[in-house]
Parts: sequence; structure tokens; C-alpha cells
Amino acid sequence: MLQNLYKVIRREIRIMHSRPIYLLGSVGVMLAATLFFTTFMREGMPQKLRIGVVDLDNSSTSRNFRQQLDATQMGTVVELGSVSAAQRELETGRISGYVVVPEHFDEEVQAFHCPKMQVQVNLMYPVIGGALAYKDILYMVNLTNGAVQRQVLRAKGIPESEIMGRLQPVVLDAHYIGNGPTNYSYYLVNMILMGILGMCVTLVVAYSVGSELKYGTSRHLMEFAGGDIWTAIVGKLAPYTLLFTLIGVCLELLLFGPLHYPMAGSVGWLILATLAMVLAYEAVAVFIVSVLPTLRLSVCVSALYSVLGFSFAGFTLPISALPYGVQGLSLLFPLRFYYQIYTREVYFGTGFEGWWPYLLALVAFQLLPFILNKRLSNAYIYQNYPRN
Repeated sequence: MLQNLYKVIRREIRIMHSRPIYLLGSVGVMLAATLFFTTFMREGMPQKLRIGVVDLDNSSTSRNFRQQLDATQMGTVVELGSVSAAQRELETGRISGYVVVPEHFDEEVQAFHCPKMQVQVNLMYPVIGGALAYKDILYMVNLTNGAVQRQVLRAKGIPESEIMGRLQPVVLDAHYIGNGPTNYSYYLVNMILMGILGMCVTLVVAYSVGSELKYGTSRHLMEFAGGDIWTAIVGKLAPYTLLFTLIGVCLELLLFGPLHYPMAGSVGWLILATLAMVLAYEAVAVFIVSVLPTLRLSVCVSALYSVLGFSFAGFTLPISALPYGVQGLSLLFPLRFYYQIYTREVYFGTGFEGWWPYLLALVAFQLLPFILNKRLSNAYIYQNYPRN
């Protein structure tokens, strides 16, 4: 059996060497994705978002508001002459949002008449840009309101020691666990890259297993495996397991090494989780081909499945915020369990005892190929499925 396994592994390595699509779909894709996302998010979060200001008051208070908004780290003020011009700029994507300072703004503020400032932000494209623009505008509106109230209280003779107590009676002392600088790349780039790795694993393995049927070489494979479907599958997957695990390890060493991503636990435990995730995605790919022993269908379903993993992982939207009817679907994706292990080990450093149930869940995916192994074996031997 070991001799047959060795023959299958050597055969698969020759196939990988003769077909560049395998290295392109693994090393090529991951290299391009890593270069793109690590450079795209190198600043940590978007900088100098263009925010439009329509100043209909043109008073000292409104001019001070514009200057302060322009001085923020994320905002760059673009002065616009009318609301219609600002709306056109927003719709064409040239600005992330705009704020309208109404007429008589300074007079109404001084008289405590609560003037209304109209704010429009684009929360559809891009989502992050619009949300951050709104955050910047709201922050500066609150500061402007506080500055005006402080002047009024000073004029009334209120002692300076009491003014701040009235303006801000409760001071928020926030501590961001595991991400002190609130760097967006710390909780986006890492999981996005691991999700792309899972996608590559699913697609490449589904293509490798399904191509034996498309090109009519499955019987040749079974001869090398001595007629044993498990020797054939394990031998085919062994090179990809080593390749994708090595890619995942290199990715993690890059993030926690030169890029200085936070790490409260051990990289070694994370490497173990990466291996478990790679094996889980491989098992899913084999299961999909077993259900649909046609290359075209199995690759299409694998692509759809791996893309849905991003939505159900929980790093962009909490699973608890999803409708109750679809929350359970998150259990179908290995990336969800890897994310649970990642957060506990990287941010809290809990060690093995803090995330072992999620590791068992990844191991449980290995049971999927056993469900339909007879179906895949018959497909390989009899080749009674369409090749188109």
C-alpha cells in the first residue's frame, strides 16, 4: 500500500509540473493577493478621504469648522458652492460624503437654537469610506458644539474647572484589545488572505480530482493506487496539502514577522490550525466532486462555496447579527472555525485549551469524503459520467 501511495504521489507531482495552472492557481494567486492587500492597506486605514463642505453661512464658526475638519487624519475638505454640486460629486464617487452648513448657523448656535446640519454619505461604494467620512463629520460637529458652549459658559462667569465637567461629564477610557491603533488591516487583511487560501485549496483540489474524469485518466490513477480509492485520493492530495500548508505558514510568518501584526499567543498553534483548515477545505472539495463527478459543475460549486465562506466567517459581520434562519450555515465553512481559533490565539493568547473545540470541528470535516467514497470510486473505475 505504501508503495502504491508513493507511486500516486510521484504521478501527481509530474502532473503539477506539466500543468502550470496548478502553481498559478496556488502560488500565483496567493502571491498576487498578498502583494495587493498588504500594500493596499499599508496605512492601516483609508487616509485623507475627500469630504465636501457646502458653507451657506460663511461665518467665523463655520470657517473654523471647515479648518478643523480638514485637519483630521482621515479627512480632506473639498469646498463646494451648492448642494446640487455636492450631490453630483457624491454620486460620481469623487467625494465620500458632504456636510451642509446652513445659513445663520453661527447666530443660531450662539442663541442655542440647535441648527440642523445636513450630512450625506455614500455607504454603498465604498462602505468603509462612507462610514469613516460620517465618523469624521460627526466628531467635528460635536467638537464645534463643545467649543461654542465653552465660550458661552465662560461669558456667564462659570469657573474653568466646572466647564469641562458640564461639557463632558463622563470620560470614555477605551482600550482596543489586540488592536490598539485600530488598524483595519489587523482584522481584515489576515482573514481575507486566509479566505483566499481556502478558496485556492477548494478550487485546485476540485480541479485536480475532477480532471481525472474529464480527461479519462482515472482508471490509470486507480491502477497506480492498486484499485484503492483512498490510496488514490490521499496520494493526490499529499502534494497539495504540503504546498498550501507551506503557503499558509509563509503568510503567517510574513504577517507576524516583518509586518508586525499583533500576536499574543503562539505562531506554532496557528500553524496547526492552518494545516487543519487546509485539510478541511480539501475534504470539502473531494466531497463536492463525489456529489457532482463532472469537472465543470464541481469547480463551479466549489467557487460558490468558497466565496460564501467570507460572509459566514464572522470577521466582517457578526454571525449573531444574521437572521436566525441562516446563522447555522456558518457551521458549514472551515474559515469560520479558523477565525475562532485565530481570534482566541492571536488576540487573547488562550492556548490550546481556549480553542480546541474549533480544531475538532475542522477535523470533523475529514469525515465528508467517507460519505460518498463509493460513488467517487465507481466514477473513477467506470467513468460513467459526462466529461463536458
